Amino acid sequence: MKDRVSLSINDGIADVRLIRSDKMNALDEQMFDAIIEVGEQLRNDKSVRVVVLSGEGKAFCAGLDMGNFAAAADPDASTDKGVPTTLETRTHGIANKPQYAAWVWRELPMPVIAVLHGVALGGGFQLALGADMRYAAPGTRMSIMEIKWGLVPDMAGTQIMRHLARDDVIRELTYTGRMFDVDEALQFGFVTRVEADPLAAAMETAVYIATRNPDAIRADKKLLDDANYLDREQGLMLESVIQDQIIGSPNQIEAVMAELEGRAANFK
Repeated sequence: MKDRVSLSINDGIADVRLIRSDKMNALDEQMFDAIIEVGEQLRNDKSVRVVVLSGEGKAFCAGLDMGNFAAAADPDASTDKGVPTTLETRTHGIANKPQYAAWVWRELPMPVIAVLHGVALGGGFQLALGADMRYAAPGTRMSIMEIKWGLVPDMAGTQIMRHLARDDVIRELTYTGRMFDVDEALQFGFVTRVEADPLAAAMETAVYIATRNPDAIRADKKLLDDANYLDREQGLMLESVIQDQIIGSPNQIEAVMAELEGRAANFK
């Protein structure tokens, strides 16, 4: 993991960075493993209140490493080479390994902010989609690039994109694989904010989130995630069930008292 992804945790904020900068943070098997390892570590860390995911070097992530394409085209490929005999095999709950590298951020109980710069292409774009929010630098370029290689997007992108952008936009970008810039991405709904220094902006947001009731923040994420896949009756009931769990809890009372007394909250 140490030569692919770095992790530091300070004041409830997990700073996760892709550090394969010499390859523009391209996704090889070791990168997939490292991303998942970090995600699973954070999932069980109750001290973490928000995650910031970024990439070092010239780009966030240039997509799948070319070596993986060669392995996938090998008729004798096997799990020993890091390529499963079939992607239909579920290796991580509802997902396979490449899917889970993006989906694990959706399964984390705390918010995740992705910081984009340079390029986010193919699998790198889908990796960013796994975050709750995406802050991007001016000039960032993106692409649903899989059609270039005769493939379909298969890292959970189809399940996440449909909640962010219009169906016809997703289809046009998927069918053509064309590059689109950060201004289009903002218009489409794939980018949350365009910032001259997106990492600094993401950290500022993370600091604010980390000062809020962590029980409510985690409940917010569950509610918003589940609402995407529930009908309206189930969604309304989920709101009520979660709110009943939070109202009157120690951290909720502390949030009220801190606001009334004009002081920083001391959440547990």
